Amino acid sequence: MALGAASVLGYAPFHLFPVPVLTLAGLLLLLQRCAASDHATSHQATSHHATSHQATVRAAAATGFSFGLGLFLAGVSWVYVSLHDYGGMAMPVAAVFTLLFCIYLACFPAAVAALVARLRVSTPVANLLLFPALWALSEWTRGWLLSGFPWLALGYSQAPHSPLSGYAPVLGVFGLSLATAMLAGALAWMTHGVFQYTASPARLPLLGGGAIAAALLLLGFTFSQVNWTEPVGTPTSVALLQGNIPQEMKWRPERAMATLDTYMQMVRSTQAALIVLPETALPMLNVDVPSHYIEALSTHARTRNGDVLVGVPELAASGRYYNSVMSYGSAPTQVYRKHHLVPFGDYFPLRPVLGWVMKILHIPMSDFSQGEAVQKPILVAGLKVAVNICYEDAFGEEVIRQLPEATVLANFTNDAWWGDSIASTQHLQIAQMRALETGRVMLRATNTGVTAIIDPKGRIAASAPEFTTTVVSGEVLGYQGATPYVRWGNYGFIALSVLMILVAGLAHRFKVHRM
Repeated sequence: MALGAASVLGYAPFHLFPVPVLTLAGLLLLLQRCAASDHATSHQATSHHATSHQATVRAAAATGFSFGLGLFLAGVSWVYVSLHDYGGMAMPVAAVFTLLFCIYLACFPAAVAALVARLRVSTPVANLLLFPALWALSEWTRGWLLSGFPWLALGYSQAPHSPLSGYAPVLGVFGLSLATAMLAGALAWMTHGVFQYTASPARLPLLGGGAIAAALLLLGFTFSQVNWTEPVGTPTSVALLQGNIPQEMKWRPERAMATLDTYMQMVRSTQAALIVLPETALPMLNVDVPSHYIEALSTHARTRNGDVLVGVPELAASGRYYNSVMSYGSAPTQVYRKHHLVPFGDYFPLRPVLGWVMKILHIPMSDFSQGEAVQKPILVAGLKVAVNICYEDAFGEEVIRQLPEATVLANFTNDAWWGDSIASTQHLQIAQMRALETGRVMLRATNTGVTAIIDPKGRIAASAPEFTTTVVSGEVLGYQGATPYVRWGNYGFIALSVLMILVAGLAHRFKVHRM
């Protein structure tokens, strides 16, 4: 559990990217100790050995579960802030819900550890092939099962400064998780060789593990030097507005006009061609926003031959409600509607069963409809903008649906739900990964932070301190072309993982036949 908790140091805001490699190597060494007890009984009676193997699998599962529980309790316990501080849930109930959520997430590392133990492959095969492949596939599964929660995938810890980050535009974040887990496996194999029960260290683990680790790092660094995309057009001036509206005040009707005034003053303070306001910046339905306000936004944008992108709840002609981004200005008005909705935040699933949860949570605007899965980029200020709203940027395979047509990515979010926690910087790192994967600039406009301009290599070009009312300005270029990840999506990493599992199986069968 301590190893899992320490892994959080590899992610934002700490960015100690070697730490998760070391902690995962530590987990593998613990799993090898579980396996050692099983091997010690391999020559005993068959029935006794079967019982011992079952105990080994249970011990491995418990070890993986403990690692996962430490990781998620330390890394995503900010869910409690949303449930209790802003959702109005009683403290004990919010704590229990948060714990149950972390327990669910910890089941994925537990399943990986149990599978590795059950298959009883050799240490090099387990460390270098089977464990990395299963770990990456488990993260991918966690990213879509029950609506998906890919937060704290191992690959995010390597963005954007690790030499391994070069795998992101090739195989995506889960492919980067695969490479990171392989590096941890190589390190664990080397360490296991040093402490084998021999008078001197075994040469094969040291030389083999060292060579594999060096190759992984060198290939990742080589990929990071490749420019997969190229600039197109001329620089466009942009301004990202961080209104810093307190979450507890955001939806109060008596504060609505003050919020509108805040954003209007900020819009008028900048002469950028593209002005971006965060998710639900206007705290009312689009049909309730005064017409003179929309006209003022449009007029200001047209004076610069530009446009304003505004996050606003939308009441469509169909009578459905959407969490939307709308454009105003020189270009015709365009709309993006959020597709990947957050359970209990954007909508309430299974109302007949979970209706009681709605009664204890007080989350406004939590009955949105789902936008189309595939939507066109918004053409504004000479850029083709692939819009994603809040949590949507955690799903790389959904972001690339608008590529390679889009030349810029833009994330509209309101991380005020998480308070003064590490969630906002973790979310920023997720946005950095999307820029890395696609080879495009990411414009990130948030209510309370972190508002930032991210370059195509995932580096922060400009940003604002959290919980300040400010404007982040800069000039950005659109990019054209497609990274391998944009072309293949997650298929590349899945195919590689399956191949590694097949090779591990063949290696195990060959060993058994030779015995």
